[in-house]
Amino acid sequence: MKIVSVEFIRSCDGPEQFPDDRLPEVAFVGRSNVGKSSLINSLLNRKGLAKVSSTPGKTRTINFFRVTTTDPSARRFYIVDLPGYGYAKVAKSVRSHWRPMIERYLVSREQLRGVLLLVDARGTEHHDGTTIQWLQQVGQQPVVVATRLDKLTRGARRSSLGAIQESLNLPSAAALVPYSSVTHEGRDELWRAIRGLLLKDQG
Repeated sequence: MKIVSVEFIRSCDGPEQFPDDRLPEVAFVGRSNVGKSSLINSLLNRKGLAKVSSTPGKTRTINFFRVTTTDPSARRFYIVDLPGYGYAKVAKSVRSHWRPMIERYLVSREQLRGVLLLVDARGTEHHDGTTIQWLQQVGQQPVVVATRLDKLTRGARRSSLGAIQESLNLPSAAALVPYSSVTHEGRDELWRAIRGLLLKDQG
């Protein structure tokens, strides 16, 4: 799959602003400061496309990026960046707006083909387990992506990734994609996973 173009379409703070062109969508979820924006930039090979911040909770809207590729089976689709969860310093009033908007998107968005759940390769937190259970309850079996793989030594990777697989009760190691936004390790595997999500309802 070769990327032809990537466009930032819009930031939405309500369903009425979501794109209405019916293209399939793949959503990225994860706790605040897990590296979603860096991963999206790395995956799409675009610097500064998704705004990276050292401040957790920076993404406060649902952001849509339209991707065009050379793959005839996945020609055009959206990557959707959702606000991070689990950051206590974000105002309660803001969190009370995020949650129903995110839940409504994940439960009722017809164009949604799959979810990528990002966790830190160095270990999961309580919110990660809660999120994957909730996603499974609403019919989404997410692809789990372990970010910041470059922060682990080669020797530490197997045990750390094994602990993530166990803590999230993943069916196999194949359900976990290790990724580094610094070295781009895992990019081909993640694209294969995304393509699988886009094609799952076409068979």
